[in-house]
Amino acid sequence: MMLIEETAIADAALPVDQFKAHLRLGTGFAEDSVQDDVLKGFLRAAVAAIEARTGKVLIERDFSWSLTAWRDQSGEVLPVAPVTELKSVTLADADGAETVVTPDRYRLEKDTQRPRLRPMGSLMPKMPKGGSVRIVFAAGMAMDWGGLPADLGQAVLLLAAHYYEYRDETALGAGCMPFGVTSLIQRYRTVRFGAGVMQ
Repeated sequence: MMLIEETAIADAALPVDQFKAHLRLGTGFAEDSVQDDVLKGFLRAAVAAIEARTGKVLIERDFSWSLTAWRDQSGEVLPVAPVTELKSVTLADADGAETVVTPDRYRLEKDTQRPRLRPMGSLMPKMPKGGSVRIVFAAGMAMDWGGLPADLGQAVLLLAAHYYEYRDETALGAGCMPFGVTSLIQRYRTVRFGAGVMQ
């Protein structure tokens, strides 16, 4: 399985001015934009970390997901949420020859936690022996920064500020995330069930 981000978050979608205000950086100087690229990097890192922790895509963009076998013939759970549109499903044989599956053979079952690619019939399209399938889809909670829930937007700013303030720190433990950020994103985390245990 391989998930690829086909389109990146546009620079214009990043809240650079809000981040500057959050950091209380000075304004009104000729060099106001000198740190913009650095700030965008911290914002992108914060978005990526929160998306990884929650399994939710914040700003809508396109992804492709490749599989070598269906895990469930009655419907494939997609790797991130929320999925807003299925763009294509393409089967490839062992030699790489591709066949585009017509949209009348599948549908999107929308879900905020576990969206699925479902067949219109009873089973998913047959996977060629030694082949693969590539699913292209759009996912995201909002089209732009202003459409995000306020708590997620605040979590991104807090985490980006943490990265900015501690950019030279090397002693923090792996996966360290400030408490304020973890509490803001807690309700968006996917609840997983397995072996009778809720995680």
